[in-house]
Amino acid sequence: MRRPPALLTPLAAVLTGCSASDAERTAVTAAALRSAGHAEAARSAAARRLLAPATREALTRDPGPSCEPGVSHGALPAPGRIRATDAYGRRARVVLEHDTYFVTRFPDGWKVRAADCTPRPERPYDCRVKGD
Repeated sequence: MRRPPALLTPLAAVLTGCSASDAERTAVTAAALRSAGHAEAARSAAARRLLAPATREALTRDPGPSCEPGVSHGALPAPGRIRATDAYGRRARVVLEHDTYFVTRFPDGWKVRAADCTPRPERPYDCRVKGD
């Protein structure tokens, strides 16, 4: 058996070390789905704890058309089934059937940084719920 060149071995270690474990992907997906499930009661303390601090602050400053802090039930689409979860380091993306969530890991767990995100070809996602 032939050994790979010495320069490729560290590169392979770096590339495989970037992706998250199954447990991390499960935690990321759970955070997004919990947040989607709490959209109806978004003004509750439980719902606010699921959001990243910057997202929570942005919603407090700019509540949107409802004029109430938080996300109203009608503001977020029903998420639908999970299509994909990509997690790298402290950041992750959960692609659902009707929505995409971006999630960030904090000391107290994964929190939603952006939701109601629509992909745009060759441009960043357009997210209606997001922090600064």
